[in-house]
Amino acid sequence: MNILKTMIAAVATVGMTASAADIDVKWQNQINRLDADGKPEYVQRFIVSGDMTRLHRLAFNQFDKKRMRTANPADTVVRIIPGYYYIESPRFAEGRDSVVIDIVAAGSLNIYSFGPDGVHGIDRDGKPFQVNFSRLRGTDRPEQWTLPGKDRMPYGDKFYDINEALVTEAVPTPYDIIPSFKSVKAGKGTYNGNGPVTTKIVKNDNPEYYSLEISPKGVKISGASDDAIRTAERTLARLLDINGGKLPAATIKDWPDYGYRGMMIDVARNFQTLDQMKKFLNLMADYRMNRLQFHFIDDEGWRLEIPGLPELTEVGARRGYTLDEADFLAQIYNGDGYPTTEGNNANGYYTRQEFIDFLRYADSLGIAVIPEIETPGHARAAVKAMEARYKRTGDATYRLREDGDTSVYRSAQDFSDNVINPALPGPYKFMDKVFDEIIAMYREAGVPLETIHIGGDEVPHGAWSGSPSAQKFMKEHGMATESDLHAYWVKSMADNLTKRGLNLAGWQEIALGKNPEVARAIAPQVGFINLWVTWPDKKGGKLPAVEAQELGIPVLISSAEGYYFDQLYSAHPEEHGLWWARVTDEFNSLDTYPSKISPQIPGGKIVGVQGQLWSETVFTPEWMEHYLFPKMLGMAERAWNSDTTYTHPQFNLVLDRVEIPYLQRNGVNFHMRQPGIKVVDGKIRMNSPYPGAQIHYTLDGSEPTLDSPLYKEPLPATGVKQVRARIYHRDKKSVTSILNL
Repeated sequence: MNILKTMIAAVATVGMTASAADIDVKWQNQINRLDADGKPEYVQRFIVSGDMTRLHRLAFNQFDKKRMRTANPADTVVRIIPGYYYIESPRFAEGRDSVVIDIVAAGSLNIYSFGPDGVHGIDRDGKPFQVNFSRLRGTDRPEQWTLPGKDRMPYGDKFYDINEALVTEAVPTPYDIIPSFKSVKAGKGTYNGNGPVTTKIVKNDNPEYYSLEISPKGVKISGASDDAIRTAERTLARLLDINGGKLPAATIKDWPDYGYRGMMIDVARNFQTLDQMKKFLNLMADYRMNRLQFHFIDDEGWRLEIPGLPELTEVGARRGYTLDEADFLAQIYNGDGYPTTEGNNANGYYTRQEFIDFLRYADSLGIAVIPEIETPGHARAAVKAMEARYKRTGDATYRLREDGDTSVYRSAQDFSDNVINPALPGPYKFMDKVFDEIIAMYREAGVPLETIHIGGDEVPHGAWSGSPSAQKFMKEHGMATESDLHAYWVKSMADNLTKRGLNLAGWQEIALGKNPEVARAIAPQVGFINLWVTWPDKKGGKLPAVEAQELGIPVLISSAEGYYFDQLYSAHPEEHGLWWARVTDEFNSLDTYPSKISPQIPGGKIVGVQGQLWSETVFTPEWMEHYLFPKMLGMAERAWNSDTTYTHPQFNLVLDRVEIPYLQRNGVNFHMRQPGIKVVDGKIRMNSPYPGAQIHYTLDGSEPTLDSPLYKEPLPATGVKQVRARIYHRDKKSVTSILNL
């Protein structure tokens, strides 16, 4: 009971703001351990307190676990869909002040992004209601984040060495920015921002080449195209902003090494408004990026209005508490259980006119928007929406599945109902309709459409194994495997887009891992494939980039190792993000050299470099920015300059003195690295990667705050058992570094 009282008292609020709700729910991971069979499991605790007379079920979202059970056999935990659960307990109705429910789940919980979100109550009429949800500290005891013999925590001494290696006595020049320039030659005098700025077009083999001749009298901009001139003008404006309106005379010559420098943003899993996306477009333009792959359709949401198919947004753009998904999708990732709540990440879509306006805005910045329509997998929102249409109207024209399909499969997100059936006529009519409406939006916007991306990734094994139509279709067409049916779908989509004057793009699964002849057949119709697996599938195997180019397929380097920005900045349990690919910070992305992971071969084509932000753990605009900055800047540097430019200390210096202040002035959120702690010669020393940053610390195991002691000089280590420290810098704070003595 003492532990329970301590937990209830020591709440660290995370997530939902306290409201007028009468129920408080606190959560904490208790322990990671091995079960009787030696397999990992963890115990997570929900503490429910307050007036529970209304509470029938407690619902929550959490990354899917195939095995989850309550420790108390009187309680139950039920999975509605993968990632959405509810708890029932007879104790809710007993008039208690608090109820403790422990849930045992398979696997381990090492980081708090795997903890629950979107916690809400359900009354006896099946109506959701808000509760006050908070998380207790996840670093009280090592067993909260470790398994026996497995501890990924980056302790203070590790970061001390990292921070020490970033120290430099250098001072950034007025022309040190990201991406760095190819050439800067100093002149004489100073430009105070008042002289004329002239532009002219010049010939150059690189259409994005530009030069800036900055003198006391003014600035002469030369560029190989209108886009190059626009880039130069924006770069000049940013240089003046960074340097207080004045620049020393210089001549800059600059050009990108890759023509495609992009970002993929997922707004299907968790929604972002177009205002937020416009803000991000401006940042892309600042860092000389020119492509946005817009991932607005996936299993968990359909975010674009398609005239004539209102169910796509009526059903597919709303999430809440439902047991049948007849009118909207089940809640997932985060939300309050209401499909009508506006302004959260669960619900929302872009109207046709809003999207047209967005296309024009992007075009004005020199950024092309590439729409991504996920098929045939990752299509659950579309499948459910078209099922709702069929049940409401009886019209099967656009139906994407068939009755009697007994296929058994599990997708990467553990769905068993998320794949379109290529053996039916409905999917082809559906894609015709969606393609035509999207093309019409671009036409009305007056913006060129380069390609439509069809996704094509992660189609689970067995997706059509129990479909009578699929089995018949495969037999009639001489197909030996489901992979052949997938390839048929891809070729059909390629032909469809070719008739519309467009090429096709997709993830690498549309071409690799299939019959090579099929890949060669579609190669002339493919603008690029996103190469997200850039490593060989076996030791000594061929690099996927080489394999794709040998098949004639253009490659867009989108490596999960270095360019997936939903991955953790570090393995600290309080950092946000995932870690299945690779822990990724700004230096990991900087060190992901395209020419090493995806070399260009004679006759092959590497179109460019792209970063990805998947949004399973991205709940707000602030978190979107936190994930992207500054780690995206390492990729931006690599997309513009494929070879070595800044060292780690130089790059860190430019981030701290130039780019982070620029982001701060423009209201952009960003991540703060953690402090180092180390005992040297019997003294506790602390350091920071940011000169001038404050480090606040504690010696009693409590969390450091701004009221905690400020580190000024080495401390005696005698009698100290644990040091905790946190950086406070530029109105941000880091996670807490820990050093056990």
